[in-house]
Amino acid sequence: MKIWIQLKKLIKEYRSIFEKNNIKSKIKQFHGLILKENFWKDQNNAQKILKEKKKFEDLLNSFENSVKESKELNEFFILASEENNSKLIQETIKNIELLKLQVQRNEIKCFLSKESDINDCFIEIHAGAGGTESQDWADMIRRMYMKWSNNREFKNNIISEHKGDEAGIKSTTIKINGDYAFGWLKNESGIHRLVRISPFDSGARRHTSFASVWVYPVVDDSIDIDIQEKDLRIDTYRSSGAGGQHVNTTDSAVRITHIPTKIVVQCQNDRSQHKNKETCMQMLKARLYKHELEKREKESTGQKDQKKDIGWGHQIRSYVLHPYRLVKDNRTNFETSDPDKVLNGEIDNFLESSLFNLNG
Repeated sequence: MKIWIQLKKLIKEYRSIFEKNNIKSKIKQFHGLILKENFWKDQNNAQKILKEKKKFEDLLNSFENSVKESKELNEFFILASEENNSKLIQETIKNIELLKLQVQRNEIKCFLSKESDINDCFIEIHAGAGGTESQDWADMIRRMYMKWSNNREFKNNIISEHKGDEAGIKSTTIKINGDYAFGWLKNESGIHRLVRISPFDSGARRHTSFASVWVYPVVDDSIDIDIQEKDLRIDTYRSSGAGGQHVNTTDSAVRITHIPTKIVVQCQNDRSQHKNKETCMQMLKARLYKHELEKREKESTGQKDQKKDIGWGHQIRSYVLHPYRLVKDNRTNFETSDPDKVLNGEIDNFLESSLFNLNG
């Protein structure tokens, strides 16, 4: 039976993913941390560890139950076939379908088991060449991610933003707070391409626009990132765009450049220069943390620096509104013919596809 073959294959893949992500080993590590004498001294960190431990224990229980249930369904199906019991056969097929869905959901949870996946995240969006067209596209992408965040009941806020000359935005940084925000969005980094009839072109011609997206995790105080004062250049400037009476009257906005890595972060969302500087340091810490994670991962896997290869001709996803309607991920080949839903934040299918295909 085709559906039974599919389930067996899925269980096999699930086992492989489960073992690859070292779920049992991680549970043992958490047990070791909890047994330490000073475990409860830091209440926030203790609660975080207990939450993580429970997540992995739930995954373990679900995995073991899935394996057990698949064996039972196999026995039911053999029995129903021998007795030629069509009602039991149909009921078993229905239960196999339900188990398939459960296994697929748990596979995704396995992919969200890396160190920083549970964290909140920052998203940087930059308009590409093309002036108003690309700036409007960058604004559409910002809206898409904020809609996705709202759909999940996550919190989001704009950290820094530079408006376009006529419409849209030149660049923006948003922060999304929610469980596994970074894990879900980590594969969204790259170039996003839009093809449409321009609303800014009086000749109604087709235009292609580009924008870059970079996602990195918010890190807490438990992660030690060494930042030397001598390696920083700190600039203050007047905020631009909406923001209250302080805009263009005080130098409240802050830009920090990390000289060794050339990483630049900026914040203008608060009236207080001090608070904006704190947010900038948090963003810089996050960028350096992700930089170190990527460096370690590339060293362990022998990968080359892929970010250098990403250019305006190497988009990860295309959004076509004319002459046909299609959104396609060029890495996984997942696609949909309903770009309106995608641009309104319904991107879960793309996120799940990237987790399966890019992290397997």
